[in-house]
Amino acid sequence: MKYRTGQIVVTITTLIAALSLTCHASISSPGSPPPGDDLSQIDQVAIKRIAPERAGGQGYQLVYRVKLPIALYWEFKTDFDNSFLIENKFIRAHRFISQAGNVAITENKYKHGPDVFFRWRTTLSPETFRLDFILLNPGQCHQKYHYGYIQLKSEGEYTRVIQVAYFDFWGASFWAHYPWQGGMKDFLTYTARWEQATALRFGNRYRDANDPKE
Repeated sequence: MKYRTGQIVVTITTLIAALSLTCHASISSPGSPPPGDDLSQIDQVAIKRIAPERAGGQGYQLVYRVKLPIALYWEFKTDFDNSFLIENKFIRAHRFISQAGNVAITENKYKHGPDVFFRWRTTLSPETFRLDFILLNPGQCHQKYHYGYIQLKSEGEYTRVIQVAYFDFWGASFWAHYPWQGGMKDFLTYTARWEQATALRFGNRYRDANDPKE
């Protein structure tokens, strides 16, 4: 039962995601990058458990850097109609549903846990490089709630990513505290490393789109 719990709860963060994710002290880890990717320019990932906004829930802050200027990384991060998300080992399927103005709806199905699509609403604030996300069907996904934000900060040729999320479901505390493979630290570290490598791979696509040839 303990291992089944670990499989179910690991899938709820996005990417995404976040999405999606210990104590109040900071944790740094080199993580396990996807095979075959050059991560020589990547620095540490910091994960910190934070106080939940609602009683009984859990929260985290995930901080890492990506080797892309903020304008290019913003294009990558807001490319919701993409095919590269399914390269993440935790994601089975990704669907772009719609986008109206600065509000996008997407769905992800994960390789462990409930066999349902997690429907996410993401609100973009391009003037401040911030994305606010919320799970629209928590009951269907065996959760009480899941929401948070991603704030980008420019650091020259790099972008610092600060992701904060709050969630609650059966087993959330166990998952947040579990220090080994399958726990929150392991999942969030992999997710950050995967995104660092993937952004590097696809960065030129967005660079070319923002630098039209004469």
